[in-house]
Amino acid sequence: MARSPLSIALVQQSDQGSTAANLDDCEAAIRAASIRGCALVLLQELHNGPYFCQTEDPALFDMAEPIPGPTTERLSSLARELELVIVGSLFERRAPGLYHNTAVVLDTDGSLAGIYRKMHIPDDPGYYEKFYFTPGDLGFNPVDTAAGRLGVLVCWDQWFPEAARSMALAGAQILLYPTAIGWDPNDTSDEQQRQLQAWITIQRAHAVANGLPVAACNRVGYEADPSGVTPGARFWGSSFVCGPQGEILAQADDQAPKLLVTEVDLSRTEQVRRIWPFLRDRRIDAYADLSRRYRD
Repeated sequence: MARSPLSIALVQQSDQGSTAANLDDCEAAIRAASIRGCALVLLQELHNGPYFCQTEDPALFDMAEPIPGPTTERLSSLARELELVIVGSLFERRAPGLYHNTAVVLDTDGSLAGIYRKMHIPDDPGYYEKFYFTPGDLGFNPVDTAAGRLGVLVCWDQWFPEAARSMALAGAQILLYPTAIGWDPNDTSDEQQRQLQAWITIQRAHAVANGLPVAACNRVGYEADPSGVTPGARFWGSSFVCGPQGEILAQADDQAPKLLVTEVDLSRTEQVRRIWPFLRDRRIDAYADLSRRYRD
């Protein structure tokens, strides 16, 4: 049975320089969240290292690991010891030549409750993910845990209302987005703020449209492009949690690592959907064209 209110923690981090150091940082944050009574901890996208997709380098596939594997074993041990749910984010080696950007969910007994493979894969300057990741093939299926039914999505997924809606229709009680998104340092401050506000707004809109709380955990800090082709990325942090009407419950800044802790009342979904019955009024008889790429 899900706890309500649910105390959750988002671990906004900067890269610590090595897998071992990053996992130590994760563990310290998870233990701090446990001391503060959290039942659910959300880590950022690809938390074991830098955001390596700024460049295309075949040698970087060596960073991938199987699931289950070393990281899931460590997170599993922590989840079991501290009796909380952990959502992590890994570069998954599924088979030779087959890799995914995968979220893992460890339940309070240490079991691997489920995984989600990122469905929407970007390919933009500084975000060359199609080189590394095969699109997910598991669909949009929430994961049942002691903390509730979790609709886990990953980064670029957060811009697509179809993904959020699909999770809601499958019974998700909260939407969780491990994230790695930042600014091009050459962009003007006005452009940077437009991008940040768009990112926050679209996710708050998912909360409103589906009557669900949303939590987005982003990395923070500057990371250079190893190839030197681009000016690198300054990840904008700003991790946040909002309620089912889009109201901001807690938010970090864009400057520094942060353990963001807040409570979410999962029971509010029922009341909100009664007054804003979007699911009732959906015209499912008229949406067939949504499965097409475009209406020519």
